[in-house]
Parts: sequence; C-alpha cells; structure tokens
Amino acid sequence: MFALLFFMFIAIPVIEIAIFIQVGSVIGLWPTAALVLISAFVGASLVRSQGLKMLISVQQRLQRGEIPTQEIFEGVMLAVAGFLLITPGFLTDLMGMILLLPLPRKHLSQYVMKKAEIKMATRGGFNQAPFGKDETGSTYEGEYETKDEQDRDKLNKP
Repeated sequence: MFALLFFMFIAIPVIEIAIFIQVGSVIGLWPTAALVLISAFVGASLVRSQGLKMLISVQQRLQRGEIPTQEIFEGVMLAVAGFLLITPGFLTDLMGMILLLPLPRKHLSQYVMKKAEIKMATRGGFNQAPFGKDETGSTYEGEYETKDEQDRDKLNKP
C-alpha cells in the first residue's frame, strides 16, 4: 500500500514535470499548455458520452432482472478515467485514455472483480454464519408465549 501511495503522490508528479519540461522545450510553453487544456476538455466529453452509454447499459440489465456488476465496475473505472483526464499531465492523460477504451476497461474490471471475490471468500464474506448462530456455531434457544387480545390489554394497563 505504501508503494502505491508513494507512486501516486511522488513518482507520478515528478514524471509529469519531467514530461512537461521535455515537451515544453520541443514545442514551447503555450502549445504545451494548450495541449493539456485540450486533452482535459476532450477527455471530459469522452467520459460523459461513455458514461451515458454505461448508464443505458445498466438500465437495460436492471430491466431484464440482472445485476449489473460488470457495468458498475466499468462505471467506476470511467470515473477514474475522467479524474485522470482532467488532471494536468500527459502520463495521466494516457492512463485515462487507456481506461476509456472498452476492451482494456472490460479486462481490468473483470480482474478487479475476481480479486474482490477472492478477498471476500477468504475473509468469510460469503460464508458467514446463518442467523441464530454465533462464531462458535452454538445455537441459542428460547421460549415464547402467545398472548391473546385480552392478555395484551392487561399489559398496557397499570
């Protein structure tokens, strides 16, 4: 987890700055800034159109009575793609564009879903004890008594 956070908050910005310097030295400051702004606007519009398609797909699966887990994961990835595309930088734009492509997004969402299933299964998420049993497997017993209407009124009066 530390390595991932280090990469996200230290390595990616350093790489982006190095790429900005290289691109800026070749094409100049203003064209570089224009490229960053254009990629943000184009990326936001692509995420919007892909998101609308995803919403329609979710609604169709719900109408058929199916659970749209694949579409939900892909929707989360579209949100991540939008965040990456709006973030200034060429590396983040490249990662966001890859997430916008349907095939890589589908494969990545399937991979994440399998990892989530494995973690849930190993942590007992799917195999929890049924109602009435605790972690040791003990069953609790109790007694109850049915009261008719006359007895119920006696309970409410002093």
